[in-house]
Amino acid sequence: MKNSAPIRVFLVEDSLVALTILKRILASSPEVNVVGTAANGVEALEQIPAAQPQVICTDLHMPKMDGLELTRRIMTDYPRPILVISASVNTQEDSRNVFKLLQAGALDVFPKPSIDSLSDYEQVKHELINRIKVLAGVTVFTRHISRTTTVEPRTQPVSPKSQPEAFSPKPVRNSQFPLPKVVAIGASTGGPQALYTILKQLSANFPVPILCVQHISEGFLQGLVDWLAGECSLRVTIAQAGEFPKPGTIYFAPERQHLQLDTQGRLITVGTPPVSGHRPSVTALFQAVATCYPRSAVGILLTGMGRDGADGLQAIAQAGGITIAQNEQTCVVFGMPKEAIALGAAQHILPISEIAPMLLNRICYINSRHP
Repeated sequence: MKNSAPIRVFLVEDSLVALTILKRILASSPEVNVVGTAANGVEALEQIPAAQPQVICTDLHMPKMDGLELTRRIMTDYPRPILVISASVNTQEDSRNVFKLLQAGALDVFPKPSIDSLSDYEQVKHELINRIKVLAGVTVFTRHISRTTTVEPRTQPVSPKSQPEAFSPKPVRNSQFPLPKVVAIGASTGGPQALYTILKQLSANFPVPILCVQHISEGFLQGLVDWLAGECSLRVTIAQAGEFPKPGTIYFAPERQHLQLDTQGRLITVGTPPVSGHRPSVTALFQAVATCYPRSAVGILLTGMGRDGADGLQAIAQAGGITIAQNEQTCVVFGMPKEAIALGAAQHILPISEIAPMLLNRICYINSRHP
């Protein structure tokens, strides 16, 4: 079988040290070919049409044109998968700006390698090359957008497949329908954009707590929380052990910790071994929710690589809860939902835009019937 051509990557980075490290990392893989570099967005836009990269990696802070404006221009003129490579940021403003690049159309974030991180060189190399390989398989589309419009990158549309029908919102008339008490959401690549789309539609008085696991590079979780908190009506926070989850609040699993629940329903965070290769793990959260809230949990599995969450969604379904998987057409990477669907764990397979309306219909309507 003939080997496929290397992935064509373009690097936009104003730090010579960081650029040198990135080129060294990518040159070590025969599957990747750096086809151009630029020190800022202006230079990048001049070179990208001729270079024809499959993946673009960009920094946030650069002179002349920063990563945010560059991302907007690329998504309008030369749509390509974009990986944001940025230093872990300490200020709240910088944290939010990193995620504004995802809102503008970038697909993922990765910590900028530095001299200090070279002690973990092999791990950084493996993770960066793997991230680029994943993004190279994503097809994005031109978006003519304003500066405040959310871009929803999507995979190439595919032929319809045999699957459960998408949910069509309608009043729930069955008074015997179990009262949902918690929503659990899991996501990986493309998750921040998908979470934004769902959570932006929910009001501050949403009547149940929301527990989330988002696979994200270390150092970026607080930025994700800060960004969503600034964009959504609900309270967004990182889960603290011992706290009872409250309605109208979104709790994210801490970095390097599984998020679970004790027998009284309090949040617990544990550093037990990874599940499905991840810590925090979506499956670990979903299984805990299924145990603590049988027949009264909603599990939602969003875009992402791998199969984390599939077994957990099945546990929620088997416990009598409601299960939802994001559909293929609106996923950035149709890995995790696909695995759950293959298990028969997804009762509803929905476009990302229809998930919040279903939550509002199923949860808010039922709660109004059960004051």
